[in-house]
Amino acid sequence: MTAPNPFQSPAETTTTTTLLQGGWNVVVLNDPVNLMSYVVMVFRKVFGFDETRARKHMLEVHELGRSVVWTGVREQAEAYVFTLHQWHLSAVLEAHDAH
Repeated sequence: MTAPNPFQSPAETTTTTTLLQGGWNVVVLNDPVNLMSYVVMVFRKVFGFDETRARKHMLEVHELGRSVVWTGVREQAEAYVFTLHQWHLSAVLEAHDAH
């Protein structure tokens, strides 16, 4: 962590800290390629979801076109998006308050 900037107001510091500590969504988007059972399996392996939770998110993706599968710090969210891409799922990173 870097030292505080003496020229930065406390409000700016608080905003920066909040954005770094959380508030990033991993969103899986619907695609016409992957089978539902495959998506459930990926959610279980990548996120450690149980069968019920994995199916819930898979159905959201299928029926609503998207599902927020994880929220937290940006670095971990980016890692999850990268991992989901490796499993050939469509996933994006978005700010928690963006949607």
